[in-house]
Amino acid sequence: MRNRTLLAAAAALAAFIPVAVHAADPQWCGAPSGWTAIQSPLNRTAGRINAGGPLRIVAIGSSSTVGVGASNPEQTYPHLLEVALSRHFPGLPIEVLNRGRSGEDAPEELARLTTDVIAAHPDLVIWQVGTNAVLRRDDLSTDGEWMRQGVALLKQAGIDVVLMDLQYAPRVVDRSSYGVMEDLIADTAGESHVGLFRRFDLMRYWERTHPPDAPAMIGADGLHMTDAGYACLAIDLAAALEANWQSGEKLVRRPHGSTDAVAGLPGDYSPRQQHVRRNDAKPSN
Repeated sequence: MRNRTLLAAAAALAAFIPVAVHAADPQWCGAPSGWTAIQSPLNRTAGRINAGGPLRIVAIGSSSTVGVGASNPEQTYPHLLEVALSRHFPGLPIEVLNRGRSGEDAPEELARLTTDVIAAHPDLVIWQVGTNAVLRRDDLSTDGEWMRQGVALLKQAGIDVVLMDLQYAPRVVDRSSYGVMEDLIADTAGESHVGLFRRFDLMRYWERTHPPDAPAMIGADGLHMTDAGYACLAIDLAAALEANWQSGEKLVRRPHGSTDAVAGLPGDYSPRQQHVRRNDAKPSN
């Protein structure tokens, strides 16, 4: 079945995340695939996989790309994404470079795309954006233009792009502009025909469905992710990327351990393929 859920993929990938992140149980990581599916084809990366690699990914963003809140650099999401994808595609050389800088916003990241990202000659860029803008200001009128300029620059270099939206965390949803930023990122991805990874929806799903004894995904500061949160992010992002590559091209290397399943949806949750704004309950601290 092609209509697999990320929960099934998470179960296959969780075994490959380092033992130090034992808390990343797959039952706490996955979400309905319609929510986290990356819709826009990532043809360069799929082609690179079929050619036998190597595959280079650059992760750019702020503190959640750097890995603030992780216990060590090996628990950051870019490192764990490399581990997961390398296990998913055995024998394929895969490298994920971490180009995050704490405290940055879209204009600072835009300013260094050429030197820190394009100069590395990646096949795919994952741009985590939006959180610091929401924390700093309510007027986001120029943020969409900064993101569009950055995406255009990356596309001109022939690079696949995935925009990763903001965290679902207490300090974020306390800000009135978080919904505007969600829409700006989704609209930028849609208008520019690049990928969108809905981290906000994913983390909201975790928060609403986790049992009381599940490990915290957000740290005590109400913003940054924990080891468990970064591990689950890497598991689910790897599954979403693999599903996109599989749908874009028939890959020579089918991932080991893939299974098909349909996850039950709690409460008012249902899969969605398009960005739809909803009223959101705030997460608990």
